Amino acid sequence: MGSVPVQGAQVVSRIAGLLRLVGRSSEGMPLAPLVRESGLTRPTVHRLLSSLASEGLLDHDAATGNWVLGPEMLLLGSVASARFPLEDIARPSLRCLAEATGESAFFSIRRGVETVCLLREEGSFPVRSFVLHEGVRFPLGVASAGTAIMAFLSEAEQEELFADWQAHAGSFAVAHSPQVVRANLAETRLKGYSVNPGLVLEGSWGMGAAVFDSSGRPAWALSLTGIEPRFKPERQAELGSLLLGEAHRITQQLGGVAEKGRLPR
Repeated sequence: MGSVPVQGAQVVSRIAGLLRLVGRSSEGMPLAPLVRESGLTRPTVHRLLSSLASEGLLDHDAATGNWVLGPEMLLLGSVASARFPLEDIARPSLRCLAEATGESAFFSIRRGVETVCLLREEGSFPVRSFVLHEGVRFPLGVASAGTAIMAFLSEAEQEELFADWQAHAGSFAVAHSPQVVRANLAETRLKGYSVNPGLVLEGSWGMGAAVFDSSGRPAWALSLTGIEPRFKPERQAELGSLLLGEAHRITQQLGGVAEKGRLPR
């Protein structure tokens, strides 16, 4: 049965891809970038978007011309959230990190070979980095959350990503060369937390710590972002300790088990 193609699977895959693209931002995305990034023809994209809109899964903002997530997505998300009470578990840690550091704190989840930002808590420091927000996706190994997670994957999984790194990292591959990423992964495993020295956007730094599931695999990550002067080497140990402490708390609440020696007990 597994080898028999599922009728309509290609359509489902295309729809899912468009929903992910639109869902990158609350502002949505215009038609032209959706066509370009999906790799589909303009008529096909427009037809699928219109069908999704008729079902309430998308809306077309006449003022901006953008396609945005629709009300039906909110209803579906509300139902799904009951199965995944991550807001209740992660939000206290985000508030704790934001209050203790003044930086913006984030909670991201691993989805395949990407991380997706789920939650954000603003810090009190008046100058902020806006690279990360809810719905933003990064390839594993890119940004602090993706580095924290990839660092604790098996060597085989890491090498599978490196085997086609250019395609995996996409536009981030220039700053995130395999050599740079390998060095970051090694440093992350050594310290337990990751440091992103402005590789996504110059001057915007981040730090992250993995959260583990019940099988000991990195499935989520906590991270902090801010401007470079706030992440000087003398402060990184303090921020890293706070991240690891909260990551360990969430790991325990989710019934997870961290790799031995990587989170404080």
